[in-house]
Amino acid sequence: MTIHPTAVIDSQAELDSSVIVEPYAVIEGPVKIGANSRIGAHAVVSGNTTMGANNTIGSFATIGAPPQDIHYKGEPTELIIGDGNQIREYVSIHRATVKADGKTVLGNNNMIMAYCHIAHDCILADHVIMANVATLAGHVEIGSHANLGGLVAVHQFCRIGDYAYIGGMSGIGLDVPPFVIMEGTRNQMRISSINKIGLRRAGISRETIKKLEESFRLLFRSPEILLKDALAQLEDEMKDCAEVQKMVQFFHSSKRGVVKRTLDD
Repeated sequence: MTIHPTAVIDSQAELDSSVIVEPYAVIEGPVKIGANSRIGAHAVVSGNTTMGANNTIGSFATIGAPPQDIHYKGEPTELIIGDGNQIREYVSIHRATVKADGKTVLGNNNMIMAYCHIAHDCILADHVIMANVATLAGHVEIGSHANLGGLVAVHQFCRIGDYAYIGGMSGIGLDVPPFVIMEGTRNQMRISSINKIGLRRAGISRETIKKLEESFRLLFRSPEILLKDALAQLEDEMKDCAEVQKMVQFFHSSKRGVVKRTLDD
């Protein structure tokens, strides 16, 4: 274990012998940090925070602080971080409230760029990218391989589906389905297309991408059919495509509501 002499480590903390802690970092409370992780200079890791292996915490990051919730009364909630995450400078990630299951969760191999904020009770899956100053309010769920551009702000309780791409400076107030690109226009945010580039990079087959494009046209570019009928048609006609069915079920499971259909190009 390599700990700079100016770092402050709580006696309750449990650090793997391979962890590196840089100058003036503070590790406070019953923190657990896995193998080959690095805590940057002046970073603060606190509370009931558990990190897996191979994580990098940037300088001045604040990890595991109490939630910014006026109803929080110091309950022993958690922050759980998986393996291989890059959490860059000045990022803040807060542990949960007791309003859900008491856990803020980050999966594996996520890239959280400088100045991002992940609020209490959020759940991030794997391979998520959040560009600089992207911000999640409480109880947000982000699917695997989702990509949020710089300065994106996501309202509390919203969901972002797998492989969704959110253009920079976007304000998200409703659920965004998986596999789509959402970007801003002069007057509104809109879903513009299937995220073909992201899907190709992930090794998704051309046949599957083609089926997702057909589904997109039916869901978002067909004014002659009601949304509920479009979803029923996809459930019936594309039973063999797991990705299309995931999109359909995303609509059905939405509590906050999915972003509106935009019928103009």
